[in-house]
Amino acid sequence: MTFTQLNVAAGLLQAESVPNDGKGSTSLNPYFAPLKEVVIGGLATLIVFALLWKYAWPAISKGMQDRTARIQSELDSSAADRKQAESDAAEIRTSLGDIDGERTRLFADAEAQAAALLEDGRARLDQEVAEMESKGEADIAAAAGRGADDLRADIARYSSQAIESSVTTSLDDATQQELIEGFISRVGAGKAVTS
Repeated sequence: MTFTQLNVAAGLLQAESVPNDGKGSTSLNPYFAPLKEVVIGGLATLIVFALLWKYAWPAISKGMQDRTARIQSELDSSAADRKQAESDAAEIRTSLGDIDGERTRLFADAEAQAAALLEDGRARLDQEVAEMESKGEADIAAAAGRGADDLRADIARYSSQAIESSVTTSLDDATQQELIEGFISRVGAGKAVTS
């Protein structure tokens, strides 16, 4: 017989000694497990718990402490945020109460600036108008002077033409020739006629 056959035979012998209720093998006592299984299961459980205690519990403990610290940090942060929000709300409420005063002050400043701008603008306009009036009067005087000069020049030219034509028509050729020669002789002698 081989080792495998021996194992099968031993298993059959043991299976015959265990009561069978038709649903599968059951223990001899329906309330308690066999002592051998209790000892082996207990030792296995103690070994597993000891390994968990030695290797897993520090990691679990550290993870729980980190979680507790993180939650506490979040609670502290939220408390600080709440205090900040409450102080901001109080500051906003305080500034809301002063909005009307600030609005009145800003409007008063704006009106004062507008009045100063208007006054400055009026003064500049008055100054520009006075300058333009004086420039206009100077231009009028200059134009009148130029007009008078132009009028004198026109009168002189027309009178010269009129004199020339009247002299030409009233003088005969001999008299005219005599006047021209007399003029030339005076210019030649340094006694030019000055006007």
